[in-house]
Amino acid sequence: MEQKGVQLDREAFSCSICLDLLKDPVTLPCGHNYCMECIKVHWNKEDEKETYSCPQCMKTFIPRPVLDKNTMLAALVEELKKTGLQAAPADHCYAGPEDVACDVCTGRKLKAVKSCLVCLVSYCEKHLQPHYDAATFKKHKLVNPSKKLQENICSRHDEVMKMFCRTDQQIICYLCPVDEHKDHDTVSAAAERTERQRELEGSRGNVQQKIQDRQKDVKLLQQEVEDINQSAEKTLEGSEKLFTQLMSLLQERSRDVKQEVRSQQETQVSRVKELQEKLEQEIAELKRKDAELEQLSHTEDHNEFLHNYPSVSALSEPTDSSSIHIRPLTYFQDVTAAVSEARDKLQQVLDEEWKKISVSVNEVDVLLSQPEPKTRAGFLRYSQEITLDPNTAYRQMLLSDGNRKVTRMNQNQSYSDHPDRFSRCCQVLSRESLTGRCYFEVEMRGRVLVAVAYKNINRTGCWMESVFGRNNKSWSLDCSNNSFRYNNIETPVSGPPPSRVGVYLDHSAGTLSFYSVSETMTLLHRVQTTFTQPLHVGFWSAFVGNSAEFCKLK
Repeated sequence: MEQKGVQLDREAFSCSICLDLLKDPVTLPCGHNYCMECIKVHWNKEDEKETYSCPQCMKTFIPRPVLDKNTMLAALVEELKKTGLQAAPADHCYAGPEDVACDVCTGRKLKAVKSCLVCLVSYCEKHLQPHYDAATFKKHKLVNPSKKLQENICSRHDEVMKMFCRTDQQIICYLCPVDEHKDHDTVSAAAERTERQRELEGSRGNVQQKIQDRQKDVKLLQQEVEDINQSAEKTLEGSEKLFTQLMSLLQERSRDVKQEVRSQQETQVSRVKELQEKLEQEIAELKRKDAELEQLSHTEDHNEFLHNYPSVSALSEPTDSSSIHIRPLTYFQDVTAAVSEARDKLQQVLDEEWKKISVSVNEVDVLLSQPEPKTRAGFLRYSQEITLDPNTAYRQMLLSDGNRKVTRMNQNQSYSDHPDRFSRCCQVLSRESLTGRCYFEVEMRGRVLVAVAYKNINRTGCWMESVFGRNNKSWSLDCSNNSFRYNNIETPVSGPPPSRVGVYLDHSAGTLSFYSVSETMTLLHRVQTTFTQPLHVGFWSAFVGNSAEFCKLK
């Protein structure tokens, strides 16, 4: 209670302008007290108005009151000072360079807590109090402290701007419609604010909806990250198993070769040793026979010699040695050559398949697909070099220009048999497979179908199962007949038949577009689907002399 009384004393003997203990206190006719210097400075600012007001109650005085020191109040202030109590606020209450200062404070200014849009003055807590106490200020608009209060003053009429010109979309004062804004659509600033507030709420609704949509997108992307990581781990695990199986298979084949060679080695060595033993036995027999012949040659009795000669001279049938062929270090060279050939073929297969694996990995695209280009220059960014595969060409299809051109001939070409060759349709496929985003252009002469197809399209079945566009494994454009065909469903295509066709594929997005290429790009037909395999470019030709050629774009 004692501390509360001291606080009341402080407030009673403080100047409401500087908020410090009164210095040379003076009392206005309204009864409020101020430092003599503080009120003089305040009234000096009001000299132009020729009316002088009390900063607290706003009571005006005409003329300017004569101020005399209130000696009784001064004595009381001196007694209060002796107690050591000071009314100065803490340092953190004073306005810094970045703060809005109170416009009423003199000397060191306090921070403003509110700005009045009617008075166009910023007030600290002490000087703001009359706006709460006096009925005169009840309708004044208080806002958070602002350094831009003077911007609410019309530079032309020096009046507060409380109106809005919708014609010029600017804030004006009530005098502006008389001259420069005459006959303009003007309303009060409050009315315009109400209208804009409704628009703002609508905008906020849109923004909040977009925030919700983006938050959903973020969740989808977070899920996508998890799916990518899971898919990658699953793929690596599966690939590791497959490569382990492949290495196991190679090791098994290595053991098979070793077993076969060892078995053959044992068999052949056994045969050689058997023959060797037989020959050694013959040698021993011949040596014995030679000894008998030598002994017979020394017999002196002619009759005995002649009697024994027939039996001694008789020789057994010798082993035929003409079948013995010595081939030092060459017995298993054919096996080494065969293994080497298998290695080379495996290396070739691995190299070709690695290209597909690498393309498949690099074409993984989980984000939203890029929009289709609008200009030819945009399409050319995705141009791809493509050649035709001779192993797929029908025998009357002649490939030329580095396998970039195909022409329908009357006679068969000297192609070897191959399981990939079209046997019933005048067609050919590209060597390269298409995935991701790619673009190519084709120059055509005569009736030629340009198509894309899966590699496992039928090659030897009936005609209807193999022709591009007649099945669910190929998509074809027939420029001569102005038609597009898939799964034997024909769709008309408008426009004159083009001689050059541009084809754009976004494999992951499932987009296939055909364009007529001239000075401009004219869309002929677009397909939106889901591709489940890499695609190959294909050509079908109707008549002898018809041709199609990939254009060089780089």
